Amino acid sequence: MTQTDEFSIGILSERSGVNVETIRYYEKIGVMPIPARSAAGYRVYDLDHLRRLHFVRRGRELGFSLDELRGLLHLVDGHAFTCGEVHELAIRHLADIRRKIRDLRRLEKVMSEMAAQCTRNKVPDCPIVDALFEMRPIAQ
Repeated sequence: MTQTDEFSIGILSERSGVNVETIRYYEKIGVMPIPARSAAGYRVYDLDHLRRLHFVRRGRELGFSLDELRGLLHLVDGHAFTCGEVHELAIRHLADIRRKIRDLRRLEKVMSEMAAQCTRNKVPDCPIVDALFEMRPIAQ
């Protein structure tokens, strides 16, 4: 490949920080468009692929699911998105993040209580193991 704006999957992986197998997976599930092929049959990527891959990677870092990103990209690809639609998706995602934070705080409290009960003795009884065997829901 002689043009600087066309490159192999390996170069795309290096430039984006996304594993080659992940790129292939994204193609398979429709998050990334299928690239053109060279005369020798190799995938040929361009700057649009790189840009889209950065979008997906950044979205994943922010906790968006692949389905959410696919939906966003569908709007972008069709040039039919509005800022309001993107805002709605962001607000729904923010609510999900806040729910996860509440869940993590509850989990922290339970783990802290279990650890505080541990005597650290060399006896066969362990309050942490016992708590894990308990058949009761985590305190809300």
